[in-house]
Amino acid sequence: MAYLTILLQEYKINKIARDWFTDTFFRCYTACGLERKSFLLGKQAILVMNINKKEKAMRVVIQDDYSKMCKWAADYIAEKIKAHQAGPEAERPFVLGLPTGSSPIGVYKELIAKNKSGELSFSNVVTFNMDEYLGLPHEHDQSYWYFMHDNFFDHLVDMKPENINILNGMTDDPEGECARYEEKIASYGGIDLFMGGIGVDGHLAFNEPFTSLTSRTGLRDLTTDTRIVNSRFFGNDPDAVPAQALSVGIGTVTDSKEVLVLISGHNKARAMAAVVEGGVSQKWTCSALQMHNGAIIACDEEACGELTVDTYKYFLDIERDQRL
Repeated sequence: MAYLTILLQEYKINKIARDWFTDTFFRCYTACGLERKSFLLGKQAILVMNINKKEKAMRVVIQDDYSKMCKWAADYIAEKIKAHQAGPEAERPFVLGLPTGSSPIGVYKELIAKNKSGELSFSNVVTFNMDEYLGLPHEHDQSYWYFMHDNFFDHLVDMKPENINILNGMTDDPEGECARYEEKIASYGGIDLFMGGIGVDGHLAFNEPFTSLTSRTGLRDLTTDTRIVNSRFFGNDPDAVPAQALSVGIGTVTDSKEVLVLISGHNKARAMAAVVEGGVSQKWTCSALQMHNGAIIACDEEACGELTVDTYKYFLDIERDQRL
């Protein structure tokens, strides 16, 4: 049992899922007449490993505006990639999780500039995108495959096509496609850094309110609110927006070694407050970031409108060296 729980920790199983698994396993364990002592050894192994693990606080890096937020985020990502490429695991690809939408466009422009100038190489970077609409082919100008190539991949000088991973929205087997996606992420040892954005209702990827906080990559039904918001890309017709999408899960994101979430604009202020100050809740799926060991929020001033004054001042002070 101790060996099993150490494996769960080593493979970076989400804490909530790990606790559920070990408790469920214990019930099966005792039902078979095995000793509780062995189970407690497993619990102790997890406790010891957690004590020895360096704990990191959530970071909130506030910049004046969107452009400075994007520059800071791009600089952070670039430094992480370069540090990996210069480190002992340089032969292993750096695994980067990526979002779509309006939030990351400025970051992509900054990373493209760094790549074209020779400052940053993507030759040994593997990417996994967060989501894709179900039923949209690659060539559809609103598919996320199209978005990523149009806004990022096609502008990089050394990105290898075989290192780009995006869920297939035209699959005949959504469940199998999602399972294979999870398996491929695991084959690389997990994601090193997952960049994301959130919706006005706090959804992370297409994990709408009340999605399980331990969810894995799967098929998601989109809410009416999400379809209305996204209708601006579909001729302002909510019915033209696909009703379903394939998406990484909350657990998929929080299992990443690092998570960097972009939040900008006054319309995201309530979601920002939920991430930083609210309780962990399925209503605000982004609040699961509080359970991550050191999640980073990069935001602009407008997104801070619903934070309490004390919280706002605290992060301004503690991250003062990061202000551009």
